[in-house]
Amino acid sequence: MALDDTKKIKDFKVVGTRPNRPDGIDKVTGRARFGADMVAPGMLTGRILRSPHAHARILRIDTSKAEALPGVKAVVTRADFDDVPDHVADVIDNCMAGDKALYDGHAVAAIAATSAAVARKALKLIEVEYEVLPHVTDVDAAMRPGAPVLHEGAQQETVPEGYSGNVISRVEFGHGDIEAGLAKADRVVERTYRTGATHQGYIEPHACLATMSADGQGDLWVCTQGHYMVRNVCAAILGLEQGQLRVTASEIGGGFGGKTVVFLEPVALMLAKKSGRPVKMVMSRSEVLRATGPTASTSIDVRIGMKKDGRITAAFAELRYQGGAYTGSPVDMGAMSAFAPYDLENVKTVGWDVVTNRPKAAAYRAPGAPMAAFAVESAIDELAKGFGLDPLAVRLMNGAKEGTRASYGPTYPAIGLMATLEAAHTHPHWTAPLGENQGRGVACGFWFNFGGDTCVSLNVTPDGTVTVSEGNPDIGGSRASMTMMAAEELGIPYDQVRTIIADTGSLGQNEVTDGSRVTFAVGLATIEAARAAKREMCRRAAMIWGIDEEAVEWEDGAARPAGPNAGKFPPMTIKEIAAVASNTGGPIAGHHEVTAEGAGVSFGTHMVDVEVDPDTGATKILRYTVFQDAGRAVHPAYVEGQFQGGAVQGIGWALNEEYIYGEDGILQNAGFLDYRIPVASDLPMIDTVILEIPNPGHPYGVRGVGETPIVPPLAAVANAVSAAAGVRMTQLPMSPPRVLAAIQAAKG
Repeated sequence: MALDDTKKIKDFKVVGTRPNRPDGIDKVTGRARFGADMVAPGMLTGRILRSPHAHARILRIDTSKAEALPGVKAVVTRADFDDVPDHVADVIDNCMAGDKALYDGHAVAAIAATSAAVARKALKLIEVEYEVLPHVTDVDAAMRPGAPVLHEGAQQETVPEGYSGNVISRVEFGHGDIEAGLAKADRVVERTYRTGATHQGYIEPHACLATMSADGQGDLWVCTQGHYMVRNVCAAILGLEQGQLRVTASEIGGGFGGKTVVFLEPVALMLAKKSGRPVKMVMSRSEVLRATGPTASTSIDVRIGMKKDGRITAAFAELRYQGGAYTGSPVDMGAMSAFAPYDLENVKTVGWDVVTNRPKAAAYRAPGAPMAAFAVESAIDELAKGFGLDPLAVRLMNGAKEGTRASYGPTYPAIGLMATLEAAHTHPHWTAPLGENQGRGVACGFWFNFGGDTCVSLNVTPDGTVTVSEGNPDIGGSRASMTMMAAEELGIPYDQVRTIIADTGSLGQNEVTDGSRVTFAVGLATIEAARAAKREMCRRAAMIWGIDEEAVEWEDGAARPAGPNAGKFPPMTIKEIAAVASNTGGPIAGHHEVTAEGAGVSFGTHMVDVEVDPDTGATKILRYTVFQDAGRAVHPAYVEGQFQGGAVQGIGWALNEEYIYGEDGILQNAGFLDYRIPVASDLPMIDTVILEIPNPGHPYGVRGVGETPIVPPLAAVANAVSAAAGVRMTQLPMSPPRVLAAIQAAKG
């Protein structure tokens, strides 16, 4: 779909403004209903029994004593899930362990009881006999010959012979001749970088409410980023037709990619089926950290060559990502993203997907990209400073632009990387003075953005107000942006449009809310649905006026004669057309379904100042500025919030956050007291600079903005800390003990 002309882009009346968010009042008054708020008559409480071992064969499960306890209405184990299709086999195995428990916290059995107290008592009565097996939680250790193997025979053909059975697959991207390029360099930096597994930090735990009727019809209310995904997966696991299961998305208290998979939902449905009663399940915080998907921890080797003038001659990265107990780490996207911001003649990335005795990794904002950017941007920073060059100038020299062949294959259309770099270079932050023990870091980041299956209906009510029905949970302001784009297209005020999230029975298939797809893809469908409604209203006006519908146009919320030859008729507003719709053909609606393409890639540049205490290794963030291309900022306040949120999460990842496992493979910090997320007092105001380079693949020029902000912070903070501490940091998080040890080691 072609971009509208520049004049129309500049003349938006609603898009680009900052109206009140439509969910604001409900959320600040407590009226909004989140997953744990759902109730049903006769509802039971569901609880999960989890493995206390990192790796163990399940020899026997005896649930008889639990089943005999008064108040227990159903017990579920893996034996209740028979003949599961191959494409969801790993999913149900993660939800309920089969032959083996593969990580600390792996679900082994489940109870539905009349109260939480009865459920907790019942769990203690379940007898499980384990054969404890050797385990491995580190990605490099898992790849070594002789490492405990989680899944025999799971290795794919892409893996060369001789690798551990935990190495599941290999990916490769790039072009040119790496060795020839490195030979031309005046200096080559070769480093290994490591990042810890981190949690998405959503505040609301996973929760759902399930019912199953005697006729096989099911209903599920769930906090999720994709209720269509939940429907499709759960239907496959339980042997239902997709139309037999209706899923309704609740409000969601944060997701960031962590709620794009199922954990409780198939179990709750099976408990509901066996008990004949509604079953509600809510995870504790400890369960969330032990048994849901964090991002992957990584080990990355980088080799980059550079000339004295700052030109990069070759770049190579080998990425090793552990995806937890099942295949599917985001290493492919990490390998694609690593060098995406640069125009390179010789570039190559190799990625390895490795399984370990940890929970299966889930998405986390731009999955796989932040870790790769940390390694690459750290090496580029080291090279630039080693030659005494301006790190931003080096990135400007090597930066990707329109027409650049990306490291992962395609040629870029119009992109905004150079605009972010130029804005950063001229910003007062770049030249602000620094004090003792302070340092400044910069880094670039990239994300693909997604499109995917999308379906939207727009209905004009008899009084002329409008309802937009879309199928993607709102986790970043999509109800506001859909409302704004519909109002813009129809030429009516923002407060005359309401956007709702429809259940799976009310609209066609919609992809998950992830990958920064919603404002782009659902926005595109919303605009087209509005255009369909406009065409119908023009047809109705033409009918009333007795002229050809081609002689009617839509402008400023009304149908008008297209010219003097069409006749002299007063404009008919949307309210006037709607009021007589029953007499002109019935209800007025617009609908659009699409597999959206042309999402347009996204780039950002981050700049941060820090101060490092040389006596303790503690790091303080002094100043932070985000520069990012938004394509077109539909609601600038939401865009700024996305920029700020990504930066904060990246700061936490860089300085504090990490899953810590003991030698026994048990998670040591399964709570927010020990898993340290940044709080407001840790941070300055995150400043934002919105650049707008319209995406030619969207009628309003929109690009997704939610993923990219988390990509540069890891490297930007690491570069700043390295400058302040006087020693190059190559492992995250840069906790005070780790920074202090590096400072002391550098001093000898």
